[in-house]
Amino acid sequence: MLLRLLRPLLQRALPRVGLRWQHRVAVEVTNEPILEFKPGSPERLALQKALNDLKDKTEAIPCVVGGEEVWTADVRYQVSPFKHSHKVAKYCYADKGLLNKAINAALAARKEWDLRPIQDRAQIFFKAADILSGPRRAELLAKTMIGQAKTVIQAEIDAAAELIDFFRFHAKYAVELEQEQPLSVPPSTNSMVYRGLEGFVAAVSPFNFTAIGGNLAGAPALMGNVVLWKPSDTAILSNYAIYKILLEAGLPPNIIQFVPSDGPVFGDTVTASEHFCGLNFTGSVPTFKRLWKQVSENLDRYRTFPRLAGECGGKNFHFVHASADVPSVVSGTLRSAFEYGGQKCSACSRLYVPDSLWPGIKGRLLEEHQKIKVGDPVEDFETFFSAVIDQKSFSRIQKWIKHAETSPNLNILAGGKCDDSVGYFVQPCIIETRDPKDPIMQEEIFGPVLAVFVYPEKQYRDVLRLIDNTSPYSLTGAVFAQDKAVVAEARRYLHNAAGNFYINDKSTGSIVAQQPFGGARSSGTNDKPGSRHYVLRWTSPLAIKETHVPLGDWKYPYMQ
Repeated sequence: MLLRLLRPLLQRALPRVGLRWQHRVAVEVTNEPILEFKPGSPERLALQKALNDLKDKTEAIPCVVGGEEVWTADVRYQVSPFKHSHKVAKYCYADKGLLNKAINAALAARKEWDLRPIQDRAQIFFKAADILSGPRRAELLAKTMIGQAKTVIQAEIDAAAELIDFFRFHAKYAVELEQEQPLSVPPSTNSMVYRGLEGFVAAVSPFNFTAIGGNLAGAPALMGNVVLWKPSDTAILSNYAIYKILLEAGLPPNIIQFVPSDGPVFGDTVTASEHFCGLNFTGSVPTFKRLWKQVSENLDRYRTFPRLAGECGGKNFHFVHASADVPSVVSGTLRSAFEYGGQKCSACSRLYVPDSLWPGIKGRLLEEHQKIKVGDPVEDFETFFSAVIDQKSFSRIQKWIKHAETSPNLNILAGGKCDDSVGYFVQPCIIETRDPKDPIMQEEIFGPVLAVFVYPEKQYRDVLRLIDNTSPYSLTGAVFAQDKAVVAEARRYLHNAAGNFYINDKSTGSIVAQQPFGGARSSGTNDKPGSRHYVLRWTSPLAIKETHVPLGDWKYPYMQ
């Protein structure tokens, strides 16, 4: 009776957090426009100036621990892939002692950072995105081009557009997540607090996308976590620029520790700490498995079960049906297989073509292949792609091409010349295989190598099954077919063969908030950065119930 009388008063007095009354504030964000860099345009002039400023320069990049710049005795250099005589950055490795100091510095800042309102943390990332979009855009693009051998368009879609989108959309999702509150029923108010994880997160980022580095460290920090960021040795220049932009935008100095390190030393040190609570990783399968095993062996020492998020590459396919549009197949495959030298996680490296279309597709592929220019992306803006990232990568790709030269199952149709005298250059290589299970169709190469299998047209269903079972990866894939029934079949057969599935489009080019990226199987944990699901990954939600009326008698009605 008392509750019935109080309910109208409580409904007026309590915060309106019940589903019926909840008021939502939408954060309006759109994808960053991709600039064209036409001759004479303001963006091209700004970029050329930034490139000139970096010419033959070596930037000194320290470790940053506890807000202080630190140099160790283990000094190293990042070189430009297309001109390896140019040392673009001088940096040093953090040793075990410095990494432990970084852990302590991060932990000391964790509680205050986690308790800051999400709106305040999000504002830092909105500001960083604005800085990237405007005054620092040319600088980051130039450092990505020179340090990671990207052409202007590949740098623009990565270091500018994608990174800006990561910062803006994840900040938007974080603010909106705060508004995701549980149902409240009088006389109680229920709420959810999206805390950061208890401990520190280790971020291990790759060379191939500047944006991934900023996101792997940035997204956990946005959600209230403290981070140790190990950038790739071959992306130090651009990643340090991102770190400085975040500080400029207002990120407190101890939230992200910038610690280039030897991989095993970093992995051993962070996973040995009782405060390790998360890993945000992009890299190779063996490295991710090694870290996962280390975590499992150390479970008894951790204060909490760590969150492990990883993206590990793919062996991505283009499946072509007899009903496909041939020009779309050719253009999409050339772009997917060879832009950025096949060094995208999503790059197409296996192509399945029906025998009825192969003569036409083969002719067009070889004709267009001759037009691809490989060279210096800074001096010649007509370059389609440049050198591969380093000597190790060059040597690995060269071994695959030698395998093609000696295997009775493989026939090199075009390209494959390798020259590392000035830079690590590999000409785009197209190989036809008679064996759909040859290792070249199964293993990730991470270079400008495309393998083609020609199948009997009527056996396309067998080929769909073959695609699903050929490789351990499951990252991206594309189906080219105008026949809608075949597209529907392909979707059923390939339901688990990719995390990003394209229909009549190439397997690369995912856009934040439009095609959230990630795959399963050996490709990773499929956490979909660029989606609202991703930010939840880096929180430890706390549910709170507050009751506004005294409980009264402890006995239940049935006991009366």
